[in-house]
Amino acid sequence: MNIIFESWKKNRKGIFLMVMSSICACFGQLFWKESVLHGGNLPYLLVGVLVYAIGAFLMITAYRFGKLSVLQPILSFNYVLSLILGVCVLNEHISPINVVGVCVIMAGVLMISGGDESD
Repeated sequence: MNIIFESWKKNRKGIFLMVMSSICACFGQLFWKESVLHGGNLPYLLVGVLVYAIGAFLMITAYRFGKLSVLQPILSFNYVLSLILGVCVLNEHISPINVVGVCVIMAGVLMISGGDESD
């Protein structure tokens, strides 16, 4: 368990930036979806592009502060956040298997992000 906390401590800035990147990517995609739902609304589309671009910048920056093998899997958080946004914002239905999938993804992200054993 101590190895996990050491990995998070060593890569914390990169992990934080990668989580923020994931959040931006999901909200950018949400704005794109809203654009389509509102008949191709250009402001929604442009906000989506801007937020997504900020996410890409954060992702590129994150690589300066951690290992690729630790940081890249954190982008799987996109799937979790997309599911939550779909339910909360778009009133989409989720099944129990979706919930199980989200739990598996989160467990995997936690294990991989805590697996940096090298110096």
